Amino acid sequence: MRFLKALLPIRRPGVRVYGQLHDTLDQLTGIEKKEILAHLAGDCDPFRMMAIRKGPGTWECPNLIPSAHSQRLLACLCHPDDMHLEYMWLHQGCPKRCGCGYWFQLCPVASFV
Repeated sequence: MRFLKALLPIRRPGVRVYGQLHDTLDQLTGIEKKEILAHLAGDCDPFRMMAIRKGPGTWECPNLIPSAHSQRLLACLCHPDDMHLEYMWLHQGCPKRCGCGYWFQLCPVASFV
């Protein structure tokens, strides 16, 4: 967790500080502060950018793709041996089938920002 170690206050040997050191979290602002707070709350992927594992992917039970918008660009690695990705646009309320046979559908989530 090198990422969270950056939140610790910096202490320099030989330097006397009168009073209290400022916490790193108090000095952060904007999107960086929201990202750090999300990490501390346990959300390791606040921007929904990590890869999503495929589930059954049938018409009755499609793979749910989180999105805060009405459409999202999806990249599917159809076969593990492929050296390229298949891209497709997903639209809200309209499940779509990839060339490999898996079905995907957008799942609305709250916007992070």
